[in-house]
Amino acid sequence: MVGELLIVVFRIATILPLLLAITLFMGKRSIGQLPVFDFLVVMTLASVTGADIAQPNVQHIHTVVAIIGIAVLQRFASYIMIKYRKMGKWMTFEPTIVVHDGKLLRRNLEKMRYSVDNILQMLREKNVFDLSNVKLAIVEGNGSLTVQLIEDKEAVTIEDLKLQKKSPGIAYPVIMEGKVYISVLEKLGLDLAWLHDQLKEKGVIHSGNVFFASINENLELHVSENQYSKEGPPFFH
Repeated sequence: MVGELLIVVFRIATILPLLLAITLFMGKRSIGQLPVFDFLVVMTLASVTGADIAQPNVQHIHTVVAIIGIAVLQRFASYIMIKYRKMGKWMTFEPTIVVHDGKLLRRNLEKMRYSVDNILQMLREKNVFDLSNVKLAIVEGNGSLTVQLIEDKEAVTIEDLKLQKKSPGIAYPVIMEGKVYISVLEKLGLDLAWLHDQLKEKGVIHSGNVFFASINENLELHVSENQYSKEGPPFFH
């Protein structure tokens, strides 16, 4: 028993420095971002290392060779993805546009299996509380959200403009996938008649045709219809 414990301690003392060297060898990209291929590499390294430490009967040299081999494979795969972009598309997720000119792109959300709530949460994490302020939002290959606001909503230097900073308005979801949330209308002092009038002004005959709609604090209605004619602007290929 004592001999096996000493083997475990020895393996920890040798594996951790090796993993540090391997991580530095694979590059900063593997630490700061986790595209799908790099995620699989990290999971594999964890499995190999765990088996080596927990099972003294596993040959230690085999684990070392496996870790080095995985690192070399990851570097080679990274080179291929950079050198041949089409190959890279097969090995990782592509950036996907989810909002364009304030409109949610339903088809793209469905392809990614994202819900409206997922996107709204990601926008709030970017301090964006009103969908109509978004010119472009893209879910990157590593799952993070990149947001470009419309020009009037871009951040400016308050000192340069000599203006008093105001608290940004919040938009409240009132329709999601055709379902009207009457409780939200009531809290804002509004009713269905007001909502239907606003929808008609925007050319929407029935609330069932609305994928998402929100009302800001100025009682302005923003609508993303089910059948949005475009799936976003031309994107790089």
